[in-house]
Formats: sequence, structure tokens, C-alpha cells
Amino acid sequence: LKSLCGGGVPSSHPCAWPPSFLERGQPHIRGRGARSAPRSVVSSHRNSCEAAAAIADSDHVASTIMDTAPLPPACSYLETIGNTPMVKLDRCVPAASKQATILCKLEMQNPGGSLKDRIALNMIKEAEARGDITPGKTTIIDFTSGNTGIGYAMVAAAKGYKCIVIMPKVRPMLERYLICRQFGAEVHLFNPSLGAPGALKYVKDQLAANPHYWWPNQLGNPDNPAVHERTTGPEIWKQAGGAVDYFIHGIGTGGCVAGVGKYLKSVNPKCRVIALEPTEARVHTGASPKPHGVVGWAPGVHSQFLDGFGKAPEELSDAPRGVVDEWGHVATSEAVATCLQVTSAEGMMVGPSSGAAIKYAFDVAARPEAKGSTIVVVLPSHGIRYVAHPLWAAVNAEANEALPPGEAPCSDKEQPILLWASEEYKKA
Repeated sequence: LKSLCGGGVPSSHPCAWPPSFLERGQPHIRGRGARSAPRSVVSSHRNSCEAAAAIADSDHVASTIMDTAPLPPACSYLETIGNTPMVKLDRCVPAASKQATILCKLEMQNPGGSLKDRIALNMIKEAEARGDITPGKTTIIDFTSGNTGIGYAMVAAAKGYKCIVIMPKVRPMLERYLICRQFGAEVHLFNPSLGAPGALKYVKDQLAANPHYWWPNQLGNPDNPAVHERTTGPEIWKQAGGAVDYFIHGIGTGGCVAGVGKYLKSVNPKCRVIALEPTEARVHTGASPKPHGVVGWAPGVHSQFLDGFGKAPEELSDAPRGVVDEWGHVATSEAVATCLQVTSAEGMMVGPSSGAAIKYAFDVAARPEAKGSTIVVVLPSHGIRYVAHPLWAAVNAEANEALPPGEAPCSDKEQPILLWASEEYKKA
């Protein structure tokens, strides 16, 4: 590199930029400037410093890139929560849906890997400000389908709290269990047949027996939707250029739908907010919850943050109410199929709830009235967090044959160089 650049590398030269800056560069990104490096520069850096040098040979080019893509200043780890990128979907979009623009907010790029980092940090910070909790003394305890638990565990580790994360004892919780434990949190697994009411009873029993335990109560804490109204909503509006016609998101706690929906309607009253549930568990329209595979959606109870909470099922319908204009639904099978489609065609690995929201966005984008509109979808977490989910079933089966558990490495040098090719597995 020194010989190529005459003994030194100027600070404006791409070869002097941190690898993380270049490797994160993606086309069509709206958001963190540090993630907006052009594809050509990224590719060149990876392949050859000579090519990168040629691209940045002009001071004008280099200065323009740096002017439009400033690196953020150093900060604390928890301060990196929020301000996530937004991308425009392209190759995975069906032809009939290309008449609209579909933008996705990449919440998997929060430091803990999901949208729930926002609420975990905000609920804990607000409790600290009120004097409700104290590091080194308070134990944080709550039940979760996993991502909020990871957020709790991460923030607790960073701030010096003990933490107990309560999850259903089902196989898709594997990655969440591992991550929470790695952060130092304890994990308690409850009987999934008892649902949210069973988990809630367990939490309340623990609180009664342990005076230093604190329950954030993500399902009912107003600091949950508040952080989305204050941060996620404004970020979306700014990144979309002040043009959001549809906002689509699934109901977990309902905090994101409520907070973002409220903000977007305050700046554009015509913005349609679409709240999604699994087809198998449409609690918010009065149906009884049934098992489903859209992890993170539909905890089996009506969101306390959305209009209709406290009403009997027969009083609910799919008519607009409160901040929600449309109550949509997506089946687990559709969510999984869309995940695979987006991963293979867009190079963007997403989880089941993200796949479900994108599927519904495709459907909305194909409506005649949606022509020329901008649709925004929040993608809560990365697909790599769901390796134990049926989403990965086919690849898991293949990998177990390719790399059998407990198999010793081949030590026979007379064996052929190639011992496995995935193409041959697929043919078989």
C-alpha cells in the first residue's frame, strides 16, 4: 500500500478509511452517513487497494464522498442505539408492486440486534431518572419472546444491573437464551401452554418475594411507545424525505405501532397505519389466539397501547380505530416464504416478523390506489437470530449432514481434497 501511495496514505483516500466503514457501505441506504459508501468503492477496497486508489485519484471525488458520508463521533456503546439505516427494496419486489416505493428501516443494526434495544434502554433510563432503580442493587425481571430480553440483558450489563429474562420453553428461543446468558443475565423458561398470563403470574410472584426486583412491564409501560414517538417516528419521516403514505408494522407489544403511528399522523394526517398479526392469532379483531411461527408477534393478549384494549372479543372487529387504519394479517407460511425470497434476491437476511411485514407491503404496493406511494416497513431483527426456527429447517438438515455433530475431522490424507459440495446434496 505504501509503495502504491508514494510512502503514505492521505486521510481522504479510501484505503485510509476504517474497514468497518467500507464494509458496511450499501446502495440505496438512507440514514447513518457512515454506512453510505458507494458500492464501487466498497468493492474496490475488498478486491484491490490499486483499484481503490484509481477511484479516489481525484481529490474532488474523495472530498465529495467524505463530505456526504461523515463518520459519527466516538460515543458510549448504548448511545449507538437508534438512528438506524433505511433501504429501498429492489430485486425482491414483485412486478405488480414496483409501482410503489417500499422502504425498510433496518432495526437489526442496533447494537443488541433488534428494535427492542430502543425500549429496553428507554424504560431503564426513565426508571433511573425517577429513582425507581439503582445499579448494583436492583434486579430487572420481565417476560419476553426474546428480543426485548436481549435488550434488557445488554443494557443491564452496560449499566451494572442484575437481570432475569423469562421466555417460553420452545426451541426457537435457543439463540435468545444463548445471547442473554452470554451477557450475564439469568434465563427462566416458562410453560408455553400457559401463555402470557402464566408468564405474568410468575413475574408477579417473583416481585412479591423479592423487594429489589423491578419489572419494566414492556406490555404496559408508556415509556415503550414514547421512545418510538420521540425517535423512531421522526427518523422514518426524515429518512423518507418527508413522504410516508403507509406505515406497516406487526403487533408485539404494540408500542412501535402506537408511537410511530402517532408521530407520522401528526406530520401527515393522511398516512395510513397498518397493524399486522399472524393469520393464526388475530386477537385484535376478536379471534382466539392459536399457535403460530411469527416470533415476536401476538403474545396472546390485546396491546395496551392500541385502542380496543379491555374490550370483549365480540366488541372487536377489523374496522379502523385509534391510530390504526387497517388490521392486516399474514400466515406463518407466507412469512417464511418471503424471508427466503428477500434473503436470496435482495441479499438481506431477515426474521419471520420482517418477512411477514414485507409480504403485506408487497400486497399493499400492488393496490391501484398505492401507485406512486411510499410505504415504510420496520424490520425488527436479523434472520441469523432465528437459526432454530423452522425458517432455517432445510439448511439445518443439510448442515447436519455436511457437518455431523461429534464427527472428528478427516485425518486421512489419501482421501480426496473435496469432501462435500452443497450442490450434490441438493441434487440428491
